[in-house]
Amino acid sequence: MKILLTGGAGYIGSHAAVELLDQGYEIVIMDNLSNSNIECLERIKEITGKSFAFYKVDLLEYDLMNQIFKEHSIDAVIHFAGLKSVGESVKAPLDYYLNNISGTVNLCSLMKKHGVNKMVFSSTAAVYGNPDRVPIDESFPVSPASPYGRSKLMIEEILRDVYHSDPSWRIAILRYFNPIGAHHSGRIGEDPNGIPDNLVPYITQVAVGKREKLQVFGNDYDTPDGTGVRDYIHVVDLVKGHLKALEYIEKKKGIEVINLGTGTGYSVLEIIGNFREVTGRPVDYQITARRPGDPGVTYANPKKAEIILGWKAEKNLKDMCQDSWNWQSRNPDGYHSALLSEA
Repeated sequence: MKILLTGGAGYIGSHAAVELLDQGYEIVIMDNLSNSNIECLERIKEITGKSFAFYKVDLLEYDLMNQIFKEHSIDAVIHFAGLKSVGESVKAPLDYYLNNISGTVNLCSLMKKHGVNKMVFSSTAAVYGNPDRVPIDESFPVSPASPYGRSKLMIEEILRDVYHSDPSWRIAILRYFNPIGAHHSGRIGEDPNGIPDNLVPYITQVAVGKREKLQVFGNDYDTPDGTGVRDYIHVVDLVKGHLKALEYIEKKKGIEVINLGTGTGYSVLEIIGNFREVTGRPVDYQITARRPGDPGVTYANPKKAEIILGWKAEKNLKDMCQDSWNWQSRNPDGYHSALLSEA
């Protein structure tokens, strides 16, 4: 099978590329490199010993995407590409709606044109907003608290309409909880532009000396230590869920929404403590005000994934912290470290 990965040079996409190549799939990567680095592609080749086609193309560039479908016999699409910062989406909602929604409409139109009807879509647990109880299963009400989350939910609705218009489509919508960690080689990992939006890259950048202090947003939540609780999942476990979803839609028509999480919640202070214990590195932090819209506690009920995909997260918090630090310590400036060492 030949799989098109949109956003395949990004954090999750790059790990999916490695897993797919290791499992014998052919891949084509499409990425505009707005939040990724071309060095990552070389490292995917290094890890797997395999090559693949790459196109620097944006979701809004319909004609250039059309050329990809003309040049390759694509069997299925894993759709990672999209803007993904909650805070940025509040400041620039139109950018998020244009890129994420219009881009996906372009992609689906081209899939239909070229007879490709299998998609695994990268959605988010942010569609649940601030749930009134946990664990969160797929039947929970959806009420996203940011334009980012709303853009993902709108795409889910578009995909449902696509399926209902043509029931030959096979679509898996995967709602991620909080991916962290990195490939065990330390050669690929999360490399955010600017100040990290996510907790663990911020922790690792403080530990490596790139940033002075971690901001912990709120310690007055109704949790054991007052800090927010989240479901953290190792990125390698997460992408293995995508391969299981690919296998599922190969066998079955329809559209399914599936949570990918561990089913366990950890607080911010627990993550900091585990990271210190695993790495022996200090992590200085200060408590600041809550961020608007941040829920107190979110973690998944991952049973549906186990039942219909035969998938379950395997790596523990120690693995996640160790692999995150392995990546950051080997690459203090992310993928730019390689460029700086060559300069």
